[in-house]
Amino acid sequence: MEHIKLFAWKFIFTFAILFAILGAGFDVSFGNVFLISLVLSVIGYVVGDRLTLARTKNTTATLVDFVLIFGVVYFMTEALTVGDDVFEATAFSTIALTIFEYFFHKSVARNLDEEKMEENTQDNFAPKGELRTEASEELTPYDDDDK
Repeated sequence: MEHIKLFAWKFIFTFAILFAILGAGFDVSFGNVFLISLVLSVIGYVVGDRLTLARTKNTTATLVDFVLIFGVVYFMTEALTVGDDVFEATAFSTIALTIFEYFFHKSVARNLDEEKMEENTQDNFAPKGELRTEASEELTPYDDDDK
């Protein structure tokens, strides 16, 4: 359920940012902005947030998202619209969305940490690569009466 909520937030903010930049600033239609936002949110959540961020740090995931955002926005805007300012629109959109992604990754990282903690407490096993010590009371092979 948490993934759906995170994806919904990502889509809403991506759409709002792209609509403000592409829709209002560069006259891209509502439907095209919606389609670009949807494709970018799906690919970005899977590649940037779930795969890259889970294995690297926020800065690396943000750089991956920067390249991903630029590619998706540029090629989709070029394919869907007939405008001369595609590079300029893509540059503004990429910068704004990358700033958003940096802060969004912090939320996703918190969610990943909470999931790991829940898995560890539910299974009561050490995560792969971690060692734990055992503790118990001392056991003696004789009773107190045998002394």
